[in-house]
Amino acid sequence: MMKTVLSGIRPTGNLHLGNYFGALRNFVEMQHEYNCYFFIADLHSLTTHPTPQNIQGNVKSVLAQYLAAGLDPEKATIYVQSDVPEVIELYLYLNMNAYVGELERCTSFKDKIRQQPQNVNAGLLTYPTLMAADILIHKADFVPVGKDQEQHLEMARTFGNRFNRMYGHEYFPEPQAFNFGRELVKIPALNGAGKMGKSEGDDSTIFLTDKPEVILKKVKRAVTDAGPTQPNQPMAEPIANLFQLMNVVSQPETIQFFKEKYNDCSIRYGDLKKQLAEDMITFVNPFRERIEDIMADEAFLNRVAEMGKEKAKASAGKTIREVREIIGFKPY
Repeated sequence: MMKTVLSGIRPTGNLHLGNYFGALRNFVEMQHEYNCYFFIADLHSLTTHPTPQNIQGNVKSVLAQYLAAGLDPEKATIYVQSDVPEVIELYLYLNMNAYVGELERCTSFKDKIRQQPQNVNAGLLTYPTLMAADILIHKADFVPVGKDQEQHLEMARTFGNRFNRMYGHEYFPEPQAFNFGRELVKIPALNGAGKMGKSEGDDSTIFLTDKPEVILKKVKRAVTDAGPTQPNQPMAEPIANLFQLMNVVSQPETIQFFKEKYNDCSIRYGDLKKQLAEDMITFVNPFRERIEDIMADEAFLNRVAEMGKEKAKASAGKTIREVREIIGFKPY
């Protein structure tokens, strides 16, 4: 029997090289081997009180970007979280058996309290139960998670097991962290430290929607040092980061050329940046053009969303019918 994998996509910001070389390439491959559910987590975004315009625009943009990157709506189920109200119903049932103390101890809740002290809402407190509902509604076997989400996955197992014990049914499986089978590529930021992402700022991150002139400007501003002073000198972190970026977008002979220039102390960082920018533009342009084409095709986006909604509701509806029966809710 084909195993089920589930992953959520928060509708904030644009995809960047870190996303692509992190999990996204693997998602594209996984959809051929697993029963995959990819959902756009617009309900989760309500914890920060976005406007209707933000939600609608971001959902459309994220959907277009993931389709452009290779997710296939015929092979995987790609849906908008709010299109499947069964998730909210399971969220309610799980909340009835979640304890305030365990939710308050969640690391992400503590972090959010510090980050947004004027908006400590109940949605932040019960975020783990909503995430558990997302996972358990499709009885997922595997969930790709980063280090910051491991505790949420553990809580999903806790809530699922608690439901099983309370109602005397081995109903929900224990979802496991998904191992992609290879080490994910970490894409460094252009500011010389850290990795690409919104935490490092837009100027240090290359997005799949960036136009050539934007990429060139960002790469020109990348942090460097004064240059090597002796042959085969170890690279400082900012320079090693630039070569790491070349490793994912440039040809092997290009990388070798600049490594030799570095090792014999004849490297010119301006030339390195120019080449890196050109190679990034060559890599990003096809994605950007596909994203623009898809964004312009409202009918296609609507068909994809409707197809995903129907497939997700079929799975979620079955779970909710069975959960209601297990709990004891029956039609009179």
